[in-house]
Formats: sequence, structure tokens, C-alpha cells
Amino acid sequence: MNKTARFHSAVPRARPAGSRIIEAYSLKLGRRLQCFGEAVFEQWIRLEVDPTIQTFCERPLDLNFADGVLRVDFWVRQGDREMLLVMDDACEARSTIIDGVEMAVRIVPPAELSASKMWTDNWQRMLVAITCSRTEIPPSLQQSILKFVAEPMQLSRIEQEFSAGDPTPVRAAVFCLLGENRGNGKNSTLRIFPRP
Repeated sequence: MNKTARFHSAVPRARPAGSRIIEAYSLKLGRRLQCFGEAVFEQWIRLEVDPTIQTFCERPLDLNFADGVLRVDFWVRQGDREMLLVMDDACEARSTIIDGVEMAVRIVPPAELSASKMWTDNWQRMLVAITCSRTEIPPSLQQSILKFVAEPMQLSRIEQEFSAGDPTPVRAAVFCLLGENRGNGKNSTLRIFPRP
């Protein structure tokens, strides 16, 4: 399977009436993107921080079916599979073939986004710190943090230990470790998810 991105940029599409334009910078894509509405923005956060998602593209294409046009919100590559995500729950799930590859069209229901609202709100704030400090985070700092965190502790304690002034780079280093899922090992105390 071709591991490069099938889609590289959004197709031109008018903003749906009544929806906000939310601009963001994607570290995974290395570029800015526009999200039309809160639901699309929240789904972008989920894609951006999920370490199992290799790449994605917003508004990759519109699909023409006999019963109308389906406006796809995201193309996603996760492992060896590709899928198309649609945020409009009035649509029905189906599949399509693109460049000889069958792709499922997955409808993301509002209830799924609501269930992860607190999580996406937290990651929205963490992504700001990561994006602003991404060039100031030496790998040695991340390794030192992983060694230091021997038991659960507050972020402020880690910042006190490693900050020589502005705590933002230390905070961003911790958030990067969480985003890369590096601190989430079986014996680690730096975790994204609660212990089973």
C-alpha cells in the first residue's frame, strides 16, 4: 500500500451557512488548516493527537452518489486502512472506491464528540503549548522528564523541577510525551488514560 498521503490539501468549498471558520496549525501535516464548525474542529483535535493516525486531510473531496453529493470532512490513514469521515449525521454510512482502494465512509455522530468533549477541550489547550514551543523542546528534556516522573504528580511539580523561568517549554515537553504516547507504557506513571 502507498504510505504517502492520498490527499494533500482541501478542495475549495464554501463555508456552510451559520458555521464558524476555525483556523489551526497541524503539527502532523506541517501546515495550517481551516475547520468549518465546532464539530469538525473537535474531530481535527482527535485526529491530530491520536498516535495511531499517520496522516489525514481536511475536506479532501466531494463524493457524487446517485442520491446527491456527500461532502467529506476528512480522509484518514490509520495503520493499513484508509477511511473518509463525515460530520453530518443526516448522512448514511457507505463505502466508495478511490484509486482502486475501497474506503469506508464513517459518519461521526454528535454523541461521540460530546462524549469526548472534556478530552478535546484539554487537548485544544495542550496543542497551543506544543505548537508554540515545538522548536524549544530538546529530546534530552523529554528523557529527563520520563526519568523524573516515578509516581503520579502534578504538572506544576514537573515545571518547578525543570523550568529556569518560563514553564511553557517544560509543559510542552510533557504534552508532547503524552501526544506521542511515550509515557503510557505499562509501568509508566506519565499516562494519557487511567490504569486498567
